[in-house]
Amino acid sequence: MSQKKEKKGLKIVTIGGGSSYTPELIEGFIKRIKELPVTEIWLVDIEEGREKLEIVGNLAKRMVKKAGIDCEVHLTLDRKKAVKDADFVTTQFRVGQLAARIKDERIPFENGLLGQETNGAGGMFKAFRTIPVILDIVSDIKELAPNAWLINFTNPAGIVTQAVLNYTDFDKIVGLCNIPVHTQMDCASLYEKDVTEFRFQFAGLNHFVWYRVWDKNGNELTADLWEKRQDKKNLGVKNIVSINYDYDQIKDLGMLPCDYHRYYYLQDEMLKEGLKSFKEKGTRGEIVKKVEEELFELYKDENLSEKPKQLEQRGGAYYSDAACELISAIYNDKGIIMAVNTRNKGAISDLPYDAAVEISSYITANGPIPITFGKFPNAGQRGYIQLMKAMEELVVKAAVTGNYYTALQAFTTNPLVPGTTVGRKVLNELLDAHEKYLPQFRDYYENREKYRK
Repeated sequence: MSQKKEKKGLKIVTIGGGSSYTPELIEGFIKRIKELPVTEIWLVDIEEGREKLEIVGNLAKRMVKKAGIDCEVHLTLDRKKAVKDADFVTTQFRVGQLAARIKDERIPFENGLLGQETNGAGGMFKAFRTIPVILDIVSDIKELAPNAWLINFTNPAGIVTQAVLNYTDFDKIVGLCNIPVHTQMDCASLYEKDVTEFRFQFAGLNHFVWYRVWDKNGNELTADLWEKRQDKKNLGVKNIVSINYDYDQIKDLGMLPCDYHRYYYLQDEMLKEGLKSFKEKGTRGEIVKKVEEELFELYKDENLSEKPKQLEQRGGAYYSDAACELISAIYNDKGIIMAVNTRNKGAISDLPYDAAVEISSYITANGPIPITFGKFPNAGQRGYIQLMKAMEELVVKAAVTGNYYTALQAFTTNPLVPGTTVGRKVLNELLDAHEKYLPQFRDYYENREKYRK
């Protein structure tokens, strides 16, 4: 059944190799070395990320040496050199680094809107900066490593996946998010059992996914889990305020929401809390910047040769380990079930066939096979997800074409932007703030007065 490579070992390339998450990725490869024979790891970054690449790359080398495995770690700023003949390429980069994230969050907050890196105005701008780069990376892969798989966990992962599906003929992409992983681990902790004791069904979009759960005997636990989750403030991801959902509203849905749904179902409360936090502590990006600075100070320690515990405070815990498991599942044709971002192919009948969806899928040597879901049980879910998918399609089109009015349509379609007037103001301010990274919006920059109304 397995379609393992005949070559001696695997070459894995990580673009955004200077990320603070990289040690978790290295740890994941080390612990799977018997099933995933990685002999080359190439960490790639850009000139602005050179220092971080050197720091985290040297830690990666120490980790591999300590593990005693036959694997070489290479550090480079030459993406094409790294990608050549790769078996898997993973992407975890941030265009504009944390300074860009801080702008994505600060400018909406200053205008009374939610400032969040993957949702609302900030999330759309992260996509505008990321999509042209990911399309260039795909072009490199097609030229230099046509048999490679692209595993993307650069956010917004679903929109990035949609861009590749819409604007290339490259199908070997899988988008990955750590939210379903967190969700499963939270469930297991509430029942004080191992996560393998449960079966989950995820369906939706990235950061907009619902789920159901069963025990291994086929008994549905969704309603019971909802009871157990009430008032548990220690659950979920660290970067989202744990405000309780309306109990009866969610119970009526027939599926449970992910943590990011709070920005939509509890929009007024989350905005109020976000603005309060912004005034008192600054943006989440500023907080993360301090966490990262502390992490890189740890990484510099030449005696450190393992992933430090403090990395879990970064907010994206389990991302990289999930990526390693996904790569192993493809390489070994495991057929295990994981929630990934992939082409819908009719699995969710409420969305287009070619839509990028986040859905439970069998992971095989041929990539993800989405598990048929059908229709959402509630019209509220169907209406919301179709609106969100339309917004995502507009974001992708604007990112590729640089059309100002397509970007404005994306803004006014997004539920977290309350109308054209404030939408245009925030759009213009973010365009001005990110000019260096948005050359596709050339017409706006050459004719600013035309767009300022």
